[in-house]
Amino acid sequence: MTIIYPSAAQIEEAAALLDAGELVAFPTETVYGLGGDAESVDAIARIYAAKGRPANHPVIVHLSPEADPGYWVCELPADAQKLIDAFWPGPLTLILKRAEHIPSAVTGGQDSVGVRCPSHPVAQALLSAFHKLRVGSGSGKQSGVAGPSANRFGHVSPTTAQHVHDEFGSAVHVLDGGAADVGIESTILDLSRGFPALLRPGHVSPQQIADVIGAAVVLPDGSDATAPRASGTLKAHYAPRTPLALLPFTAIEPLLRDEGKKIALVARALSAGEWARAAHVHFVAAPEDPQSYARELYGLLRALDRAQVERILIEKLPETVEWIAVNDRLGRAAAAFEAE
Repeated sequence: MTIIYPSAAQIEEAAALLDAGELVAFPTETVYGLGGDAESVDAIARIYAAKGRPANHPVIVHLSPEADPGYWVCELPADAQKLIDAFWPGPLTLILKRAEHIPSAVTGGQDSVGVRCPSHPVAQALLSAFHKLRVGSGSGKQSGVAGPSANRFGHVSPTTAQHVHDEFGSAVHVLDGGAADVGIESTILDLSRGFPALLRPGHVSPQQIADVIGAAVVLPDGSDATAPRASGTLKAHYAPRTPLALLPFTAIEPLLRDEGKKIALVARALSAGEWARAAHVHFVAAPEDPQSYARELYGLLRALDRAQVERILIEKLPETVEWIAVNDRLGRAAAAFEAE
C-alpha cells in the first residue's frame, strides 16, 4: 500500500504548533510519539496530562539530524558518539547526564536525559522544520521534541495514525506516516553511570551495541538499584484492555477447555493443532520471527481488544537474546493482569 506522506505545508503547520507549545502526534520507525517542545515546561505538562503519565516517569527527547546532541547533555562520551555514528538516525535512545539548562520536567526530576534521532522520514521532516524555526528565532534554544508514545499511559502503544485517533480522538493533531516499520519502542541504553547498561531492549540488540563500543552491555535483571528511571520500564506496561496471560502451551491448553468463554489464542500453528479450529477460540498464528512479531504485536493486541473475547492467551516465546525485546513487551503486558 502506498502511503501519502504529509505535505510540506502540513509539516510546517505542525512545526508551528510545536513552537507555540501545542502537542503533535507524529510517526517514528518504532511507534507514534506524542510530541511537545522539550524546553517548554508547559508543553511537557500537557503531554503528561494527556497521557495520564506519572510526573516522575521521564520522556525521551527526539532530535533532528541537524541538531546538536551535546546541547542536551553535560558531556558526550566517546562511546555515545560511536553509537550515534553507528545507529542514528534509528531506534536507539541514549541516557546521559543532562545539561543544567534542560528542564527537569522532561527527565522526571532526574539528572539524566534520554535522547534519540528517529529515522522515519515524516519525523525527520517535522523535527527539521522545528529546528529551522528555533534556529531562526534567535532565542538560543534548540529544537528537541519530547515524545513518549501517543497513547494513554500503560496502554498498548500506537503504530498507526488510527491508533492515535482511537486514543485521543480530535484532541491531538496527528501526522500520518503509515504503519511503523519496527513496531516496538526504541532500545534504551544508559551511559550516565560510566558503563553501558540496557534499560529497555529494542530493535538495536545488546550485541550490536557491544560490537560498536567494544564492551559488553549490562543486561537488566531487576537488581540494578541505581539505574535511572526510563520510559517503558515499569513492571506492568503496554497492556490491552482485555486480560492477557503469557504461558507455555502446556499451561494454555487446560484453559482452552472452557467452551463457555470466547478466548483469543496467539500461538504457533503447530502448537495450536485442533484448538485453532475450535468454535470458541479466536486463533491468531504467531509471527515466526522476532522482527515480524515486533512489527505486528501492538496492532494485534488492539485488534484482539475489539474481537469481543474474554481473555487473550499467548504462547510463551523462546527465552533467547533474539526474542528479548518482544518477550519484554509481552511480559509487561501480562504483568498488568497478574493480580487478577
